[in-house]
Amino acid sequence: MLKHLQIENYALIEKLDISFDDGLSIITGETGAGKSILVGALSLILGQRADTKVLFDKKRKCIVEGTFYIKDYNLLSIFEQHEIDYDDNTILRREINQQGKSRAFVNDTPVTLNVLKSFSEKLVDIHSQHESLLLNKTYFQFDVIDNFCGHYDLLDKYRAEYLKYISLEKRLNMLIETEKEARANLDYYKFQYEELQKANLEEAKEFEKLESELEILNNASEIKQNLQNAYYLLADSETNILEEINGLKNLIQPLEKFDKRYKDLSRRLQSVYVELKDIGDDLSQASDDVVFDAERTSLLTERLDVLNKLMMKHNVASIDELIDIKEDYKKKTEDIEFLDDEIESLKDQTGQCEQEVYGLGERLSVSRQEKFLVIEKRITGILKNLGMPNARFGIEHNKTDAVNPLGLDSIRFRFSANLGSEMQDISRVASGGEISRLMLSIKSLITENRLLPTIIFDEIDTGVSGEIASKTATIFCDMSKNMQVICITHLPQIASKGKNHFYVYKEVENKQTKTRLKKLDEKERVEEVAKMLGGESLTDSTRKTAKELINIDKTGDN
Repeated sequence: MLKHLQIENYALIEKLDISFDDGLSIITGETGAGKSILVGALSLILGQRADTKVLFDKKRKCIVEGTFYIKDYNLLSIFEQHEIDYDDNTILRREINQQGKSRAFVNDTPVTLNVLKSFSEKLVDIHSQHESLLLNKTYFQFDVIDNFCGHYDLLDKYRAEYLKYISLEKRLNMLIETEKEARANLDYYKFQYEELQKANLEEAKEFEKLESELEILNNASEIKQNLQNAYYLLADSETNILEEINGLKNLIQPLEKFDKRYKDLSRRLQSVYVELKDIGDDLSQASDDVVFDAERTSLLTERLDVLNKLMMKHNVASIDELIDIKEDYKKKTEDIEFLDDEIESLKDQTGQCEQEVYGLGERLSVSRQEKFLVIEKRITGILKNLGMPNARFGIEHNKTDAVNPLGLDSIRFRFSANLGSEMQDISRVASGGEISRLMLSIKSLITENRLLPTIIFDEIDTGVSGEIASKTATIFCDMSKNMQVICITHLPQIASKGKNHFYVYKEVENKQTKTRLKKLDEKERVEEVAKMLGGESLTDSTRKTAKELINIDKTGDN
């Protein structure tokens, strides 16, 4: 339950500290005093969005902090899920800075708004008169039924399996589309791969080697002539270089015995002679190797032409890049073939998951249908207690053709307020007052089964008075036996039932309007209920009636 609420710098609230007890707490005050501002501030720690408009003082941040006693509500798992330290007295805090940026905390651990919501929705349900509009919403009608049925585990399993099915189906459809597009390109990929494969792109340096060999063949005559001339000058001309060097060597060799220097010169001349002789042999062999081969030249030219065309076609500058492109086309072709196997496997998984979803959906539908009649009777009974003796409430049910996030059911709430009128959609047959009473009936019903610490009613008694107001108050009291109920009201019949009574008022301080709140003592409470009964002009009669209303509640005779 909500034990303590602290609000700083929110709307007309400069600073406010409120402590709450279990049972029924009442909040009253003049119109415009700021009763619903409390609910707005509380909504911040329930994960609602906010901006700088909420700041009372634009120079300071807004802080809203709620302390909740949660010992008996089995909420440990949600703390473990989000790796947050558990405490029986858990604190939710929200801060809005001057730039409108928000921070949220659970037990001083920073959390996202979604995480904050996941906590708060387990702790508080705020019901305002505007929430009655939810009655026409499909998801709300399903929530009502599922909350009453209490099949939370089954519902969680269905939703998890449904999300898995949708994910598999989406993946399958994407693969099928990918396969269609790929099939359209398969022939192209195969052609490109086969063309590159046929080119035998095995050696990365082939292009350079081919160019070098063709260069020699195209200049064979000049190369051969130069090699032959070089050999002639070295070994065959009249001034035979080898013979001259040999003669020099023969002149110096006999002098070796006279001086070490002559010996060194002789050895050097011998080395020169041997090296030049080897060069001569190499020149002769190189000359013999150079042969103009027209057929080889043609082959090389054709090969280079093929490679050049492929490089131009694929806009690359090397054989390496052509080899990479070839492998890429090969992979694309193989991937398309593998897609078929993957699609078949995914079809099997999707089919199995769909069967599981349908199975869980059928169980969910049976569980719901088992409670339809009970829900209809209970809500109709509560409506009669709220002054609608001829009201009828019904649930129209049909099975859907396909699975959806809510199951296999199509559900619509039907309602008739008057004798002899057919039940129709709520939006077509219910007035504002009737909608409020219907919504209260539904809330009263589902809170019996939903283990929620706190419910807050924000002026949902609009359009209710007299005996109906008293019966509404009784419903609030009954609800407060199982949970904490906080009710913002303008009805004395309801205000008198509270275990605690808070009064909201406005006052001007330093030319600035501020919202204040005080907990009323017994005397103040009588005065407030008396004002609610007879206006500002209090009389002994209204005070007496107020005392009677409050004392009736104390004695438990209501």
